[in-house]
Amino acid sequence: MSPIRVLVVDDAVVVRKLLTTVIDEDPDLEVVGIAANGAIALNKIDTLKPDIVTLDVEMPEMDGIETLRAIRATDRSLPVIMFSTLTERGATATLEALSLGASDYVTKPANVGSVTAAMDAVRQELIPKIKTFCRRNVPQPPPPPLRIQVTPTASTGRCDVVAIGSSTGGPNALSTVFGQLPASFDKPIVIAQHMPAVFTRYLAQRLDAGSRLQVREAVHGDLLQPGLALVAPGDHHMTLRRSPSGVTVVLDQNPPVNFCRPAVDVLFRSVADVYGGDVLAVVLTGMGHDGRDGAAVLKQRGATVLAQDQPSSVVWGMPGAVVQSGLADAVVPLDEVGAAIVQRAANGSRVRERMS
Repeated sequence: MSPIRVLVVDDAVVVRKLLTTVIDEDPDLEVVGIAANGAIALNKIDTLKPDIVTLDVEMPEMDGIETLRAIRATDRSLPVIMFSTLTERGATATLEALSLGASDYVTKPANVGSVTAAMDAVRQELIPKIKTFCRRNVPQPPPPPLRIQVTPTASTGRCDVVAIGSSTGGPNALSTVFGQLPASFDKPIVIAQHMPAVFTRYLAQRLDAGSRLQVREAVHGDLLQPGLALVAPGDHHMTLRRSPSGVTVVLDQNPPVNFCRPAVDVLFRSVADVYGGDVLAVVLTGMGHDGRDGAAVLKQRGATVLAQDQPSSVVWGMPGAVVQSGLADAVVPLDEVGAAIVQRAANGSRVRERMS
């Protein structure tokens, strides 16, 4: 099988060298060209026909956003991974790029002075994504077995909170879901999206702007409220705690779980501890299996679990792990997830009314 052909686009010589070195050391990959700005990149895409492009966000003459628009005007299928800085400007540009059709993003190492650390960071984050989007198998061990024996309790049908987990492809998937929720939706929503610090704040702002509900990044001590959606801040786990005033948010920087912080499993387990089975859990597109073990705990308590279907997922890792473990009550296309949330939350409310 011929190597995956990669075009590296970045105005910084040191970054181009770093990316080229890391990519070329993998026998399944090959850098077929480099470009210092978008104008050069567009010409090289036409002549080199790469399988995938890594695209810097900030460049002179023609930046990453302009370049992505030009690529998507003629080619919707070429995978493009944005290479972004961990800054406010980088975060807003990256989210815009994702909305314009970028496949995913990778953040630049914070300390480029340490070449070894920078290379390790790029190797761990970029290489699996290149192989995933070019449909090559990434050699990795299978997910560990479920940590608990799942013997589901019969669902009460109640829904007191909606908990959502997502990763690769999640920002756009969340935008779609929140665009479908009506202003009358009266359940609190908690979200764990795999994203670094800074990025989650702008993700929440983008979701808020496109939703009839209020969406914001969670802060420690936030009180869950009907119709309020709280996004776990990057680099923090989010859990819940019941207090005299209601259910509040607890943020911490305990070790990553599934290599992630925030982790969906951490959030889901906490939601199960506070709400028992009166939960609607939703697992959207993402690499890996984060959320599966937490969904198992919720399922054991009698919660309802929805998973995004494979055709509409950018990567069917997280929802696929839930489905393949027999934990999903329904497998739903992305454009129907919002309606499914509304329907099941409303059904849960009616069950509560009949029981009271």
